Amino acid sequence: MIRLLVALGGVTSLAAQQSLESAYRTTGTAVVAAFEAQRAVLQTSSAVILDGRKEAGYGVVISPVGHILTKASEFLGVKTPSITVDRTGFPAVKILAIDSEWDLVLLKIEAAGLIPVVYAPTSGVPQGSWVVANGATTRTHRRALAGIVSAKIRDIPATGGPALGVVLKAKSKVLEIEDVNPKSGAKKAGLQKGDVLLAIEGKAVTKVEEIAEVLKDRKVGSMVKVTFRRGKDEQSVDVRLATRGEMFTELMNNNDLMSGDVSKRRSGFPRVLQHDIPGNGKIVGGPLLDIDGRCLGMNIARANRAENFAIPVEDLRALAERLMKQAVQPE
Repeated sequence: MIRLLVALGGVTSLAAQQSLESAYRTTGTAVVAAFEAQRAVLQTSSAVILDGRKEAGYGVVISPVGHILTKASEFLGVKTPSITVDRTGFPAVKILAIDSEWDLVLLKIEAAGLIPVVYAPTSGVPQGSWVVANGATTRTHRRALAGIVSAKIRDIPATGGPALGVVLKAKSKVLEIEDVNPKSGAKKAGLQKGDVLLAIEGKAVTKVEEIAEVLKDRKVGSMVKVTFRRGKDEQSVDVRLATRGEMFTELMNNNDLMSGDVSKRRSGFPRVLQHDIPGNGKIVGGPLLDIDGRCLGMNIARANRAENFAIPVEDLRALAERLMKQAVQPE
């Protein structure tokens, strides 16, 4: 167990109490050095996601042969991905499976002898428990940042609810698409301006209210079958439901303005473990370790300057097993 000791040399003034030597601040050298054992785990069992030569995030090593979990929405935005584990670079990265609900992607690199994370037995640790995650790294050296579990495990509802991502033409007798959001599932599925929506999940729709009724109980990240007419042809596609926060820039409140770099997606998660480790948006994707160096979960979002979310270990382990099985299914 790590004990951080503060020596008091008698009564000090208020001004002196408010000032702390930089080495003993949260990100100071003395505090970081106290978590060297956890840093060593991050060195071997967390992956660094690179976009060209730029660090783009982290991943969790879950098998000796190169299976890695990371945040899907962040990774899919990487143009020239490569991965570094410990001090070895792997230029070829393959996507095996994606879970849109949890914003998780399973990657594969050609590796052998990697050291997977050791899962903690439970994420149900007391509030105030120490946790450790990746900070900014050099090319060869992981850096540890420490914080505490700061809230009970809970769900984070999606901001704005699920949406197709289309704008419908006003004053039209049919549901004709006027525009398609470039970041939406509708765009990825191939819906276009001029298409006329006919049905969703087999239910005929002729009014906007009917679309809302069909989608109201659907989860963000789930897929819905959309039937539409293009010219004289009737077609169907599967569309991933996104949130308004994914497709549009969210209004920034005062806390956001002071928070700096936050995650593009920071809501719509079934369960999260919250902690207060400092850092920026690149903290996501990597493992969250307990004081014994075991994986409590995977960092999935930096919500603001004081709140980071991680997928709890029970859910992460189940997701890893399911995605691994999904990846080996015959096409």
